[in-house]
Amino acid sequence: MTDKPWDARLAAALVRPFLATRWAHPNHFTTLRLLVGVAGMLAFADGSWPNLAAWLIVLSNFLDHTDGEFARMSGKLSRFGHYYDLASDALITVGLFAGIGYGLAQADDGALELTLGLVAGGAVAVIFHLRNLMENAHGKTATRQPRFAGFEAEDVLYLIPLVTFFDGLRWFLYAAGVGAPLACLLVALIYLRTMRVPHESRA
Repeated sequence: MTDKPWDARLAAALVRPFLATRWAHPNHFTTLRLLVGVAGMLAFADGSWPNLAAWLIVLSNFLDHTDGEFARMSGKLSRFGHYYDLASDALITVGLFAGIGYGLAQADDGALELTLGLVAGGAVAVIFHLRNLMENAHGKTATRQPRFAGFEAEDVLYLIPLVTFFDGLRWFLYAAGVGAPLACLLVALIYLRTMRVPHESRA
């Protein structure tokens, strides 16, 4: 597909050699993505390694495309794999904000950062849930993200290393604490509108 995001195209190229192996499975790539993401979450929560944490999250976000690309190319699609991928996505994204909030809160003994992290993470969790409900009811086209020049909205996470490098993590968290709930409200409105469509019209 010519409109496939750039990171998905790169992920497809990287996993293609594994098609020749018997042992490779999409869930292996999901597990790798999960482990890298959890390491990033813990590094943010520790507070001492923000730059390392940022690059781990970037790597995890990229690896998120490998399982789906490999599953489609190999034909090893499964319901368990689909939900394993969704659960990993939700855990890492929620944990990212919670980890940032915890790490910043430990640095200045404040509760605001932890609260904002939990608010942002909770909003993201609701977004994941609503998008999953829409996808189950009306197919992937109902949850397709806006794209521009091969980039999607979620690709903003690739900018996290710049945020940590310029010591802007606190402002990033403040923006997420406000922006994530607003995005959740928008997705909720889209959900209500989409779910009014009869199931016979699903893609």
